[in-house]
Amino acid sequence: MPPFLAYEDKDPGMSGRVPLVLVHGHPFDRTMWQPQLAEFSTHRRVVAPDLRGYGASPVTPGTVPLSRHAEDLAGLLDLLGVDSFVLAGLSMGGQIAMECHDRFGDRIRGLVLADTFPAAETPEGRRGRNAMADRLLAEGMRGYADEVLERMVAPYAHPDVRAHVHRMMTATSPEGAAAALRGRAERPDYRALLTRVRVPALVVVGADDTYTPVRDAEEMHAALPDSRLHVVDGAAHLPNLERPEEFNRALSDFLTLVDGRP
Repeated sequence: MPPFLAYEDKDPGMSGRVPLVLVHGHPFDRTMWQPQLAEFSTHRRVVAPDLRGYGASPVTPGTVPLSRHAEDLAGLLDLLGVDSFVLAGLSMGGQIAMECHDRFGDRIRGLVLADTFPAAETPEGRRGRNAMADRLLAEGMRGYADEVLERMVAPYAHPDVRAHVHRMMTATSPEGAAAALRGRAERPDYRALLTRVRVPALVVVGADDTYTPVRDAEEMHAALPDSRLHVVDGAAHLPNLERPEEFNRALSDFLTLVDGRP
């Protein structure tokens, strides 16, 4: 059984619209999705969990692979009675969404991949993620958060957004973050999976994202059989927070499309 994940479940009780499930990135928590929870929960069910090791969810030391996160999400959605849904993930959350599609794609009505990429880790990348895991365990989160803040959000982002992102990072458990990093270092290659996705997909990326640049989004868009690409100007790695109005417009249009599909 999965751990009892902390989560938001906003259900306005309106049928006929596909539920939306939001999967946050590393090293964040479900508050990353505040603008989307506020926008979409007025007219459709929205579920936003804290992944294992993040936010208020239980921490598992050691290594937590993406497959474990996918199993946790399946268990939570079973518990909540959410049988089919649009699955949206950002960064690591996007890779978890791809893993979910591999495991229970028949439940997914639409796929949103934001600021993420499908390739397996390189040997250099594996070494880097494991070294960072060691560092977080030894030093905690603050030094890392200070270093990466201006890559997570653009230097010109609103101060409130920068403060929120920094707060999420420093509040994350070093043990949880390290376990996820070690698991993510061993992730499979999802590029072939993307070519087999038969539901509509939305690929979103910040124009100034240096972690997952626009070319990665373009390659995913080309691989997915039925997808649309939206590049958010004036944003880096977290366009849903940096430019929430534009992100929400793109997501709203996509959800309307999925709602209209049988």
